[in-house]
Amino acid sequence: MFFYLAFVASGSLGGLIAITQLIGALANPARAADVPEILKGLSIDVAAVSLFAFLYSRENKAKNAQLARLSREESLSNLKLRVDEKKIISVNNLRGIARLVICSGPASYIMESFKRSEPFTESLLERGVLVVSFTTDGNIPSFEFEESEEMKEFTRKRKRLWQLTPVYVSEWSKWLDEQKRTAGISPESPVYLSLRLDGRVRGSGVGYPPWNAFVAQLPPVKGIWSGLLDGMDGRVL
Repeated sequence: MFFYLAFVASGSLGGLIAITQLIGALANPARAADVPEILKGLSIDVAAVSLFAFLYSRENKAKNAQLARLSREESLSNLKLRVDEKKIISVNNLRGIARLVICSGPASYIMESFKRSEPFTESLLERGVLVVSFTTDGNIPSFEFEESEEMKEFTRKRKRLWQLTPVYVSEWSKWLDEQKRTAGISPESPVYLSLRLDGRVRGSGVGYPPWNAFVAQLPPVKGIWSGLLDGMDGRVL
């Protein structure tokens, strides 16, 4: 960006000199033959200034977007989650451990997301996915679990997948509202956000989370695929 500014300054200076020469040539009929050459040099200067000004503007916008993204992720990392009745952690504590999927909407939306995740429970846990359910209508979703002896292990996994709940709701609401406003989404729209292992946002959308897509796209966090594919969570949004 420093060199872009230097080139803009250099081109502007060259253009100023060319304009001065052009005025002198136009005022002196004896130098009329120099006008085409001066105009050629002036056009090169103008083109150079325009090009490097455009490149600088593009880099500056990219820098501002990156800073906004970092600020967003830093704010997210400080939000609190309840693991159980006795344990509260921050989102940052799960970096490198879990891929969070944040579901935000009315209780009915949370319940439907819960039901749709059932066939993918084991595969999602193998990929380190944990769900954060944030209700926006003040109602508490009532998750139903099969308590029979045969389903004991599966029920344990279902509870683990959906065990995280937000603490300090106003802070979560403020953060999610900012993301919706930035994306041009209605504040009332139910949304989901999926995070990478490093805590950065990898995907988001309006509606129900695509559990099948998460299973297809994300590598397991244990076994021969761990470590090598940790960076394959997807691009950062």
